Amino acid sequence: MPTLYTVLRRPLITEKGMGVKETQNTLVFEVALAATKTEVRQAVETLFKVKVQGVRTSTVEGKERRRGKFSGYRPDWKKAYVRLRDGEKMPEYLDSL
Repeated sequence: MPTLYTVLRRPLITEKGMGVKETQNTLVFEVALAATKTEVRQAVETLFKVKVQGVRTSTVEGKERRRGKFSGYRPDWKKAYVRLRDGEKMPEYLDSL
């Protein structure tokens, strides 16, 4: 992974993601399928200038979708739960909402 923007695709802004952010000091991102936990950790620490306590990742399988008689699958994707250390300031990337 050459740059941190190819590792971190986008933050996931969902009800579950916001609840985890407020209660467990954890950020949720969509990341590249080939990204490792170490690469995700380094990308978050570099981009937001915070210290990371741990990273959990999960691969989400694409759902089947249909258009009339034609069917196909959405692509698989990977998400990462990044927990920040205690005392770290939570980055605010949702100020514009």
